[in-house]
Amino acid sequence: MKKYDYLIVGSGLFGSTFAYKATRQGKKCLVIDKRPHLGGNVYCENVEDINVHKYGAHIFHTNNKDVWDYVNAIVPFNRYTNSPVANYHGKLYNLPFNMNTFYQMWGVTTPEQAVAKIEEQKAEAVAKMKAEGVSEPRNLEEQGLCLVGKDIFEKLIKEYTEKQWGRKCSELPAFIIKRLPVRLVFDNNYFNDAYQGIPIGGYNKLIEGLLEGVVCKTNTDFFKSEYYDWRKYAKQLVYTGPIDEYFDFKYGKLDWRTVSFKTKVLDTPNYQGNAVVNYTSHEQPFTRVIEHKHFEMFGQAVYDCPKTVISEEYSTEYKDGMEPFYAVNDERNNALAEQYRQLAEKEENVLFGGRLAEYKYYDMAPIIEKVINLPVFSK
Repeated sequence: MKKYDYLIVGSGLFGSTFAYKATRQGKKCLVIDKRPHLGGNVYCENVEDINVHKYGAHIFHTNNKDVWDYVNAIVPFNRYTNSPVANYHGKLYNLPFNMNTFYQMWGVTTPEQAVAKIEEQKAEAVAKMKAEGVSEPRNLEEQGLCLVGKDIFEKLIKEYTEKQWGRKCSELPAFIIKRLPVRLVFDNNYFNDAYQGIPIGGYNKLIEGLLEGVVCKTNTDFFKSEYYDWRKYAKQLVYTGPIDEYFDFKYGKLDWRTVSFKTKVLDTPNYQGNAVVNYTSHEQPFTRVIEHKHFEMFGQAVYDCPKTVISEEYSTEYKDGMEPFYAVNDERNNALAEQYRQLAEKEENVLFGGRLAEYKYYDMAPIIEKVINLPVFSK
């Protein structure tokens, strides 16, 4: 008799939500994670009474009321609204591109003036391409110029994107930016979703709620532990790690981008006045600075906490031993990932799920939605 119905590799949102849902259906789960903590990339570390997003800013947002109600039934969420600011050579611009941005950029005060300015610059970009005998953007740079024109592209997109990808925009494929939303209203709310916020008390509260009553083991690497022979322990395996590693890199290694952080405690209650400030020029090597207290502290509470914690975020190429963050969706990697997916389909009693196992970028809400709607739970 096997001890568990499911052995779940990885305690990120996919694995934890799966364990929560399965446990409520009377199944026995064992969750293992190679890190010393649970929660995957949403894990928070408490520093100076501030919940620090250890693996980068995580902002929950969704239009799906069922998903919003689902997570709020586990832990109530606050009213945090993501309104990032861009810093370009010391000048500040609101994001996403909206009437505040256009006023800061050109001094325009009406939507009509903003449209005229953008259209004029887009036309210049198209004319330049035509002069070179080109009708379709050949790379990300030309694509960006055709979508929003020179000023917005050069100040707010170009160098920031180059830092993110470690390549020049002229060397990146055009499809990376299919569209760049332009809002002709004074609205700095980054997401259009009906619901957004942060769990009150941090994401660890959400993970603790999802994994309540579930057997969990940290510091346990699936590939180097007894659980690699998982059929001894469980009827089924839920695998959320990198898909190429599961198959011992049979077809070669997939490429990833990763992010590293320099986190500092500062002796001031309020460093930048916002949770997220993007640094859009090459002047700074980091892509953005996160001030963690602003995710959960508002008004006087910011000043009642005498210190602050900031994280500089650096985008880099993935190397062995690092945490893989983002799939590199170019031709080579997409073809390679598809080969691995075909192998995955043939694996008996193994469910592959999440961004690493699917080689796909996911926001948090769609992961939870995906798990709660899995066919295995409708039986």
